[in-house]
Amino acid sequence: MKALVVYDSEFGNTEKAAQAMGEALGSQEDVEVLRARDVQPEQLTGLQYLIVGSPTQAFQPTSATKEFLKDIPAQGLAGVKVAAFDTRISADDISPTILKFLLNILIKLFGYAVTPIANGLTKKGGELTVSPEGFYVEDTEGPLKEGELKRAADWVKQII
Repeated sequence: MKALVVYDSEFGNTEKAAQAMGEALGSQEDVEVLRARDVQPEQLTGLQYLIVGSPTQAFQPTSATKEFLKDIPAQGLAGVKVAAFDTRISADDISPTILKFLLNILIKLFGYAVTPIANGLTKKGGELTVSPEGFYVEDTEGPLKEGELKRAADWVKQII
């Protein structure tokens, strides 16, 4: 199995989730975990699995994540099983109630980072093997909520 977990991270939360996924997938010989800006084109050759994640910022993935996806050649992921994830704040954790209400409207309009990531991966020929997933942080800068690293590890195991 050759797998690559690609992430971008602003406060370390998405990186921690990506590292947990990499550990859950297997040995260092089989699995690499890399920041989006550090991936070289040749590292996409011969992949069986590609997992990509980003924090949600202004309802979108980071610019480094978008650039990574854009740079993948057309049909460059043909035959590759792909998965997408993001880290985000739960609307349920927002107060006062009016802010929670507004955030829910914005989420319905614009969504989370995981949707454009998943769309970008499938547009490049990847086969989405699990539903895109969001992992929750306590606040803008984190930390990840309790249990989210285990949930990330369990989620990624579904692709194999």
